Amino acid sequence: MPATATGQRLLDSATEAFAAKGFHGTTTRDIATAAGVTPGAVYVHHSSKEELLYTISREGHERTLELVRASAAAATDPVEQIRTMVRDLVEWQAVNRTKSSVVNFELAALSDEHRREVLEFRRAVDAEFRAVVERGRQQGRFAVEDPALATLALLSLCIDVARWFQGGGRLGAAEIGRHHSTLALRMLGVDGA
Repeated sequence: MPATATGQRLLDSATEAFAAKGFHGTTTRDIATAAGVTPGAVYVHHSSKEELLYTISREGHERTLELVRASAAAATDPVEQIRTMVRDLVEWQAVNRTKSSVVNFELAALSDEHRREVLEFRRAVDAEFRAVVERGRQQGRFAVEDPALATLALLSLCIDVARWFQGGGRLGAAEIGRHHSTLALRMLGVDGA
């Protein structure tokens, strides 16, 4: 996190701009103008536009991993773990849809080094989900042939919410989270989910 209020304003305006125009469609002038500073101030607080994206992406992935680990730790039963993990992750994606869309869908714009670092967080999130799916399968709670593929489907279900959730609709973020947790359990073959 930036040490200054201006640095944080730049991160916030970059997040909004990247979500609206994409990384390549956003200029440092766009970011600076939205933050109420001159374009040169961007480089006082951040070394480059890509470094802004990296900071946003790293922080978002760190938060996702923390959330998933806390959700998994809230129960020992794999069914309840998946219910909580999916519910909490979907709700976070919906509430933070602007940041989530940047964090999840602008990875290709990161430098190779930064992308490798961020992908480590993604692999850790995948491993948390996969461990629960595999344990549930071993216990006969989940009817899945391929835990890796099931995990991919679960994560896609969670992450894609940032693409379409707008807020103010028929269902709020919490309701979408509960709905998706039920869908996730049905995908895993849990009856009466």
